Formats: sequence, structure tokens, C-alpha cells
Amino acid sequence: MILALNAVAFLAVLAAIFVPLERLFPAHRQRVRRAEWGTDLLFFLGQQLLWTAPVVAVLVAVHERVDALPLGGLRDAIAALPLGVQLVGAILISDLCIYWAHRLSHSVPLLWRFHRVHHTAPRLDWLAAYREHPLDNVYTRLVENLPLLVLGTPLHLLAGFMIFRGLWAVYIHSNVAWTPGRLAVLVGSSRLHHWHHEPEVGGRVNFTNLSPLMDKLFGTYHDPGRMPERYGLAAEDDVPHGYVRQLADPFIDPFRGSLVSTPRARNRRSALRLRPARR
Repeated sequence: MILALNAVAFLAVLAAIFVPLERLFPAHRQRVRRAEWGTDLLFFLGQQLLWTAPVVAVLVAVHERVDALPLGGLRDAIAALPLGVQLVGAILISDLCIYWAHRLSHSVPLLWRFHRVHHTAPRLDWLAAYREHPLDNVYTRLVENLPLLVLGTPLHLLAGFMIFRGLWAVYIHSNVAWTPGRLAVLVGSSRLHHWHHEPEVGGRVNFTNLSPLMDKLFGTYHDPGRMPERYGLAAEDDVPHGYVRQLADPFIDPFRGSLVSTPRARNRRSALRLRPARR
């Protein structure tokens, strides 16, 4: 009962923050209860009531095993650095890991089966951030926090970092047309991440969310200076609808083309179709 009340209270706080922002600074004119709003609400409730505890349990188990490794010298050397250097270094290492983990989610068929659930949202707003398969969520949280666990970050600081990243994820999915101005080279934005959800180019660009530095470094940065018009998966994908159906879909008929046809594979096929025939 307390867990349910906490979930409702958290939902109310997020709505009180982001609904007015989306009304005042909209990226697109759309209703609060837009298409598949109910599905995203179920994903939110499922994460808060069912899936957060297993994710935390996995992180705690990994923390215990990492603590048993002979890492004392490395951790002492890092602890001797100024706190600001430690913080920036931890963020950069975490961003590097999550960049490649996210990029692999769009190119490795097994990972794409689960990650594609996140890309089925037909419109983006703050609530759409929670459309995520639980196993994809475990994978993401583990990758982005593993460097901090290795470096010996205390669990209470790790929890704070997770909360910050979670709220940032809500922001970059929100239907808010804010940009960070001159800080755009260092700070991500909803516009950048919205292009990651665009059906044609999205599977190839803007894999980071906290900072665009990794996308710039590895050549996947994309910003046309406007919001995309469409969201979701490519037309050839068979998109399931409904919360339970999307949870089950990665396990159903795993050899079906739509589940193993990653964005990278589609891009290769498109390039082959466009390649001039030899004479």
C-alpha cells in the first residue's frame, strides 16, 4: 500500500512539473492524453511497483562482488584526486559505457528485441520516458553504474546519481522545446533525444542523453535545429500495442524478422537497394 501511494505521489510531482512546462513551451501541440498514453502510464506504474526492486537487487549484488575484487590501490588513487575531478571523470566514464551499450542495443539483435519496446512510442512526452522493457532497464542501469561501482562509489551517492539520471531521462523525452544555448556542446536536450526516436535516422544518432560529447566524438551527433515530425519505428516493423503484449513480445517467435531486423541491418539493406547495379 505504501509503495502504491509513493508511486502515485511521484507521478503527481512529475505531472505538476512537466505538464505545465509542456503547455508553456511545447515542442509539438498535442494533448496530455495523447495516443497510447495509457500504455505509458502502465509502464510507469510497472516500473515503480514491480521492476525497481529487482534492478536495485542486481546492483547491490554486483556491488558486493566488485567490492571483493583487489581494487584497493585503484580506489585509493582515485580518492586522492580532487572531488570535482572525481565527479567529472565518473560522469565521462559512465557516459562512455552507456553510449556504447545503447549503440549496441540498436545493432545487436538480442538487445534490440528488448530495446525496441522503448521506440514504439508514437509520440514523446515526459511519461513516454518510462516505456522500457524491464530487462532493457536492468541492462542500462547496470552498464551506466558499473564504472561507479568499480571506482568504489558509496551506495547512497550511487542512488543519488541514479535519481538524477532518471529525472534527466524524463526531461529529454518531454515535449518541451528548450535548448541549453551556448552549453549545447556539453549538455543534452530534448531536441537531440527526440531525433533519436525519429523512425528514419533515429537508430543511428544521438545515443547519449546527459551530454552529447560521446556522439560528437564517435560521429553520431545529429541536430538539424528543429524537432522531428514523426516518432516510433520504421514502417516495416510490426509494432505490438498494449503493456502486457510489449512485455511478452521479445520472447514470442524470436526469429520473426521484425525482432531481429535492427536499425543497423535495415540501413545496410537500404544501402544495397540504392547501390547502382554493376555493368
